[in-house]
Amino acid sequence: MKAAITRRRVLLAGAAALVAQHARAAPFAPQNPNILLIYADDLGYGDLSCYGATRLRTPHLDRLAARGTRFENAHSPSATCTPSRYALLTGDYAWRASGTQILPGDAPALIPPGKFTLPAMLKRAGYATGLVGKWHLGLGDGTVDWNGEIAPGPLDIGFDYGFFMPATLDRVPTVLIENRRVVNLDPADPIAVDYKTRIGDEPTGADNPDQLHVAGDAEHSNAIVNGIGRIGFMTGGKAARWKDEDLSDLLLAKATTYIEQHKDAPFFLYFAVNEPHVPRAPHPRFAGKSGMGARGDTILQLDWMVGQLTATLDALGIADDTLIVFSSDNGPILFDGYQDQAVELAGDHQPAGPYRSGKYAIYEGGTRVPMITCWPGQVRAGQVSRALVDHVDLVASLAALVGEPLPRDVAVDSLDMLDALLGKAGRGRDHVIEDTKLMVTTGTTVASSGERILAIRAGDWKLIRGSVAPHEFHGNAIGTSPRDQLYDLARDPGETVDLTAKLSDRARMLAAWLDRIEKGGRSRP
Repeated sequence: MKAAITRRRVLLAGAAALVAQHARAAPFAPQNPNILLIYADDLGYGDLSCYGATRLRTPHLDRLAARGTRFENAHSPSATCTPSRYALLTGDYAWRASGTQILPGDAPALIPPGKFTLPAMLKRAGYATGLVGKWHLGLGDGTVDWNGEIAPGPLDIGFDYGFFMPATLDRVPTVLIENRRVVNLDPADPIAVDYKTRIGDEPTGADNPDQLHVAGDAEHSNAIVNGIGRIGFMTGGKAARWKDEDLSDLLLAKATTYIEQHKDAPFFLYFAVNEPHVPRAPHPRFAGKSGMGARGDTILQLDWMVGQLTATLDALGIADDTLIVFSSDNGPILFDGYQDQAVELAGDHQPAGPYRSGKYAIYEGGTRVPMITCWPGQVRAGQVSRALVDHVDLVASLAALVGEPLPRDVAVDSLDMLDALLGKAGRGRDHVIEDTKLMVTTGTTVASSGERILAIRAGDWKLIRGSVAPHEFHGNAIGTSPRDQLYDLARDPGETVDLTAKLSDRARMLAAWLDRIEKGGRSRP
């Protein structure tokens, strides 16, 4: 622990003195740390220079890793965003719940009010709980009135405050919500949203390609907002629509303000950033700076934002009182609907590092993600951990940190990996379940086929359950096959040599293990 006295420690010293004056029998317990969870969007294992990238330099994230622990075997719960976010916040694998595919922007709330969640648990432990950034877990009960009070939503599952996007950058409505209402909405210009039928008379990417800043595929050629075609149609809300180039600055300002307002007591901030998800529209400060097009530029923008947040913690004197967890919701994707030259300008950059494929894939590139924890004096500095960990474990691990018990019927897949997350244990899980849903294109519509693809990792062994014929989506090999596949990741990190026939006993053992976890309804003892 650094010698400098932080603002929190001054307050704690005063509290301890009061305790001593009143001669209370119980010893004074140090206050719990602030928790800052930074969740990137589509960032790959190989996208950061501290993970081996050479064409991109990410000095602020490199510094975070140098001050904390960097994980080489961390996983998102799914190879796509909505399921990963569901598992992170609930401690349940998303495939246990219905409807946990990539959601449209008008989908109903996926996490019902009253369900046990990470923010609800921390709120019970005395934390202020805030969300800034991407939500994408549904809103309302099936019909959302974008012009009135929007509920249920984040405030109904444990967050005290929310400033968030309903879904993704490429989906309507392209507006921000603060707590329960759209920000800057003009009542005289009401919002309407439709994902099936064109509404209003505003231009679309399909009919007015001359109005686009960047061309998109058929799925991303509906409503045009800020010169970018989106998924879905919307009318109204012109004053409320975001400008993509300024959005990250706005979200960063809200996150910074939240930290400043809660600096004197424990807070949990879930800062769900957009980078490098499509459409990639970096601020002019970063445009063209990476030499790798908009995708590389937005990664530089992400790195800068992390630097701004850590500088804020330092300036407020609370860096030593704050646990930072940084990771990504799934693996990387270069082309994802927009012709932004991410593929052409990637060169020899490997966004998934040594692992195969990326977003949407059941291969390692789909869920093996960068992850860094930092808490000066508590998380081991400069540590590189090989512990197998998963974001679904944050609920149980943070519950252990703050001393909150977990009822048996909640967070059924979340394991206490606190020692591993703090860099104090080399071993993590003995297994993890990887998950994706098969995406298919029908005409101009891209959607989930409904088929869930599961795999089990145990040590260096990985079994992918047989599902359907080999499939690709947006250039990524998904990893499907009519029969089970077995890989030895120690010798074959690229998952190229299927050992099922050669090691049939091991394959059957892993398949049976996966079946037990799926049918058992839980994996937490």
